[in-house]
Amino acid sequence: MTKMESLKKKGKLKDGTEVFLRPMVKTDRKQLGEFFGRLTPSVLQYVRNDVTDPKVIDRWFDQLDYEHVFPLLAIKDEKIVSNASLHRVAHGWRKHLGTIRIVVEPNFHEKGLGTLMINELVDLALEFGLEKLMVEFPLKAHGALAMFKKVGFSPRAVIEGLMKGRHGEDIDVVIMVMDVAAYADKVR
Repeated sequence: MTKMESLKKKGKLKDGTEVFLRPMVKTDRKQLGEFFGRLTPSVLQYVRNDVTDPKVIDRWFDQLDYEHVFPLLAIKDEKIVSNASLHRVAHGWRKHLGTIRIVVEPNFHEKGLGTLMINELVDLALEFGLEKLMVEFPLKAHGALAMFKKVGFSPRAVIEGLMKGRHGEDIDVVIMVMDVAAYADKVR
């Protein structure tokens, strides 16, 4: 079974809710736009791209390449409720390093969906032979901090005032890293 096939599976959240996890495919364009359309401005401010611009999402689908960016979706009742991705480069000084990005619909916060998605991406990173994973997000996102720590990431840096919020306020950013091999040794 390939990783693509093995990623098509059900997951159970803390409250018993079942979600379906699978890689994003080209036919998900409309549903992904609807997912981002349901997010509030306070959530959208932390998404790296302007996902309210249909051209941005069109570009993601036009350039869909699992070797560069592996997008993973969580689906409940035929609606996308989370979008996570593993980003990597094929050569150079970062070829051993993957970067994770994740957005979870607020109705699914604190239910274990983020942890479920991250664990899938960590397993994928292991399969891809990555040595380290990195994530960055606002330091004030205490839920995300706890979630990534639980999965095995550790804070490596806090950069004060690095980003700007939607109202121009300074936002401190935390960078967390995971040693993928050490994670693999723990789960074996």
